[in-house]
Amino acid sequence: MELQHVNVKIYVDGDLQIDPERFIEVFHRWVAEQSTDELLIDVADYRHVPAGPGVVMVGHKADYAMDNAGSRFGLLYNRKAPLEGSNECRLHQALKSAADTCRLLEAEFDREGPLKFNRHEFAIIINDRALAPNTDDTYNSCKTEIESFLTTTLGHEQFSLELQSDDPRCRFTVIVKLVRPLDFAGL
Repeated sequence: MELQHVNVKIYVDGDLQIDPERFIEVFHRWVAEQSTDELLIDVADYRHVPAGPGVVMVGHKADYAMDNAGSRFGLLYNRKAPLEGSNECRLHQALKSAADTCRLLEAEFDREGPLKFNRHEFAIIINDRALAPNTDDTYNSCKTEIESFLTTTLGHEQFSLELQSDDPRCRFTVIVKLVRPLDFAGL
């Protein structure tokens, strides 16, 4: 199965201690400065949506959001454009982009916060219900490849995978739980 539109959500560690409005200011500045490796276009405010997308920094090929889906804040990297290469390359690109942005946000709010992201749990989401329906069959067909990617990327096998939901209306989401903390800088 070719995985495209790979998303990674790295959860905030504990409760979000920063007013979500602050992300609007930061993301607008990042768009003006083009602070990531991807072309950034605009910022959208969805804070009014309960347990929704929060504050989104819209890019040409990918979006970044301080997302509150499931009533759990985290940085969501949403790859919109297809990406060449293997599934492992696409998974790595999404995880690295999410982790790099988490590091930037932690540094940004270091004096105000702190803002810390969880290094023991994150979600891998395939944002394409036609390509990857949220079923046990999809999970079983890509589980070995996700495990291989994680083993190679992390350098160990001390993790577990869990299909978040078997509701076919939801996006295919695998929760990754790590025994050792994820090294954002080491990706």
